[in-house]
Amino acid sequence: MAQIVPSLLSADILDLKNLLEEFRDFGIEWLHIDIMDGHFVPNLSFGPQFVESIREGDKFLLDVHLMVTPPENFLDLFIKAGADLITVHLESTPHIHRVISYIKISGCKAGIAINPGTPVFLLEDIIKDVDLVLLMSVNPGFGGQEFIENTFKRLKDLRELCKSLGVSPLIEVDGGINGENIEKLLDLGVDMLVIGSAITRSKDRRLRLSELDSIIKKKQEGILELQFHKKVGESYG
Repeated sequence: MAQIVPSLLSADILDLKNLLEEFRDFGIEWLHIDIMDGHFVPNLSFGPQFVESIREGDKFLLDVHLMVTPPENFLDLFIKAGADLITVHLESTPHIHRVISYIKISGCKAGIAINPGTPVFLLEDIIKDVDLVLLMSVNPGFGGQEFIENTFKRLKDLRELCKSLGVSPLIEVDGGINGENIEKLLDLGVDMLVIGSAITRSKDRRLRLSELDSIIKKKQEGILELQFHKKVGESYG
């Protein structure tokens, strides 16, 4: 079943302890941590000490998204800090295979991210080596942006690419996800839904999480029901 992966980018750092407790109590398993260097994207965010402090205090799976260049200079810092999965941008280095290989040899899961303007077919030569593909549904660098509608087409293209190559990485989408577009994303097979300000800036975070989680569960129940009726139909067909 698809999972909500809260992003901490738009969180109030002074309220972080309470936020993480709420996520833990709700049953959140993954956290998405955006690392920005002010070069690859026009913003600065967290460092390895931030990841390390969360690692020491909680049992979340830490999904570290490196929006930095060159990522080679940052890998050891975040591996040592306790990242479980490190995602790097295809656009950030000419040595993407070397970077992905290093992440995996170091014991982390490896993800590949692409920006909204990068063609999906450019993933063809690396997608067999990664555990996760992250499609950015906003231009990276800032939280609270509006969802780019062309993401739906890009998801279809990605699914077709995976099918043609016989691979099945986790599919993650990041940026502008809310109650208005989440169902369509689920229909297109998204596994991990990175949601930031729609949760962290909500007046009632638990209620917002419950609303989004309810959409996912209802969609999953509908899929299982369709599969059941199809199986029964095939049995008596």
